[in-house]
Amino acid sequence: MSDFFEDWMQTATGLMREGRLQEATAAIQQALERGPAAGGLPRVRWPGAPPNAPPSARGFGPAPAAAAKPVDDQVLDGCVFEAPASTAPRIDAAAPTECFLAASHTHGSLTRDYKLYVPPLSGDEPRPLLVMLHGCTQDPDDFAAGTDMNALARAHGWLVLYPAQSAQANPQKCWNWFKHTHQQRGRGEPAWITSLTQSVIAGHAVDPRRVYIAGLSAGGAMAALVAAAYPDVFAAVGVHSGLAPGAAGNLPDALAAMQGNASASNSVLGRARRPGLPGQASPAALTVPTIVFHGDRDQTVHSSNGEQVHAAALKGAAGRETLHARTERKDSPNGRSYTRSIHADASGRSVVERWVVHGAGHAWAGGHGSGSYTDPTGPDASREMLRFFEQQCRPL
Repeated sequence: MSDFFEDWMQTATGLMREGRLQEATAAIQQALERGPAAGGLPRVRWPGAPPNAPPSARGFGPAPAAAAKPVDDQVLDGCVFEAPASTAPRIDAAAPTECFLAASHTHGSLTRDYKLYVPPLSGDEPRPLLVMLHGCTQDPDDFAAGTDMNALARAHGWLVLYPAQSAQANPQKCWNWFKHTHQQRGRGEPAWITSLTQSVIAGHAVDPRRVYIAGLSAGGAMAALVAAAYPDVFAAVGVHSGLAPGAAGNLPDALAAMQGNASASNSVLGRARRPGLPGQASPAALTVPTIVFHGDRDQTVHSSNGEQVHAAALKGAAGRETLHARTERKDSPNGRSYTRSIHADASGRSVVERWVVHGAGHAWAGGHGSGSYTDPTGPDASREMLRFFEQQCRPL
């Protein structure tokens, strides 16, 4: 994502090719410890790219009210997920103005900050909630600016939750998707993210059937893991420039997967279900509706990872229903062409989508130049994710 990362990835890759795995791991850890300060976020904008057009209005029909059910979790290594009493700031039900709140949340041994966007109150119907996981070196404000998600949420009445990774948990503020202690239900960051989500649901007028999660890069990989582990909480997932659940269980495997060199033994698609296998997500397949975005010129997370996320979603859907596939290639209004693969059910509802953005690198498609790692010339990933999520409603 930066020259710094490219340098350490090349060094570590060379060591791995020579079979020096311990030295490769040490090189990665040293690079992370000496990484650039979080304040110096790069602003990636392609030369000559037009400014983002404001999102157009689109009606999202509210779903009927429904009570939240507690998560039925499993015990893993002595850690049980329990949604605590709400720690989210509550908004006066009569407040007509929008808010972008900052707070922190604790679950088990993990405490992290977060921000919550609450749109202006409109009626008393429960509203959808979207959880957005930022990429490495980003934070909630940067990610919100780059995706322009709050503007879309304002137009359609959605709440948007931005969990924040801490520099103490990862020096580059990456979600730890590549550590097996953060890949399973009831453990680590997936449990914390879901606990925070449940807290927001309990503290606000959120429809528990319409809760979604999305992310970029490391955030996309973690979003896939969380959705795979908690299909009873999240109705759908969006993965932008991310990796499939279980793509890696340690730093060398993560580097190989990011470069598109993951072996079948490390891939969630090529690995048999073996209880306790480090790095394996549970369940293996993505069983919730999934939308995938990836640039085919991504040199940070190889585009083959988007293929694997797509395949994991199709694998998860295969046992539930028969899907009808079609593919289209178009040009986005902002300039880039894309290929969109759609798998829909008998009613025409899109269940799995994959967007390959041609010529794009490691950046949020259609993003705003005020945030880092954005490509304003691509199709509007934020708008398309909301459009896709609007079709999904989790049964209670």
